[in-house]
Amino acid sequence: MTMPAYMRRYTARIIGFGLLYAAVLVAALTVMKQPWAPEGAGAWLLAALPALPVLGMIWAIFRLIVETDDEYQRFLFVKQVLIATGITLALATVWGFLENFDLVSSLPGYHVTVLWFAMFGVGGCLARWRA
Repeated sequence: MTMPAYMRRYTARIIGFGLLYAAVLVAALTVMKQPWAPEGAGAWLLAALPALPVLGMIWAIFRLIVETDDEYQRFLFVKQVLIATGITLALATVWGFLENFDLVSSLPGYHVTVLWFAMFGVGGCLARWRA
């Protein structure tokens, strides 16, 4: 069975943004370790640059929902996103309260996005289990 066109486009986008993320992150880290590394606004811009391909990956997921021409598959993708979002919000909320009571250490904010992508994988399994 061949992959539908919308899945081919999604796969190409995710791979492209993933490779771009790796390249931009390595470049930004390399530049920031140099003695001539930018300061001030330049440092802020360079530090934020690796987030752009990650935002592209999120955009690619939502484009997948828009471009999916099979209504049942679209339903499953939406369900997957909702499951990932719900689990991520629940875990981030619990973690936040644990932080407030000094029971766990603080984590960098981008870990929420990493968690969401992990839960997107879990959500894919749960969305299709007894769908």
